[in-house]
This record gives sequence, structure tokens and C-alpha cells, in this order.
Amino acid sequence: MSDPVVAQKSPYVLNLEPGTYYWCSCGRSANQPFCDGSHKGTDFTPKEFTVDSPTTVALCGCKHTQGPPFCDGSHNDVE
Repeated sequence: MSDPVVAQKSPYVLNLEPGTYYWCSCGRSANQPFCDGSHKGTDFTPKEFTVDSPTTVALCGCKHTQGPPFCDGSHNDVE
């Protein structure tokens, strides 16, 4: 599998409403941190996640998290 594009070296901290979301795992989306289909033709697929109530989340921007779609601090080790 190829390496993802680092969209940004910090998390996307967002207030999300209830619903289903698709986090971009490839880093190519123009709609970061969400998928816009730019992964087509790559080894990557978006990560579906659901929010049950209004909440604040920190979504991974470096695309190297071990707990997608959420930031785990991996951006501290990305060059």
C-alpha cells in the first residue's frame, strides 16, 4: 500500500452534527478532512463514522493515525 498524502500536520477540530461522515484516508480530497472521491485509483478507501449527538471531534489531518478517523498524535512523528 502506498503512503497517504499529509493533508496537514495537525488535527481538524470540528463541531459535528448527528449523521454519517466519510473521513478521507488518502489525503487527496479537496474537501478535507472528508472524502470527495479523490482516492479512486489508489489503495485507499474512506473511513465511515457516525455521530449520534452534536459533538466536537479531532479528525486526523496527517492520515497516519492508528485510530482512524480520530487524531492520536501521530502527526508529531510525521516529517
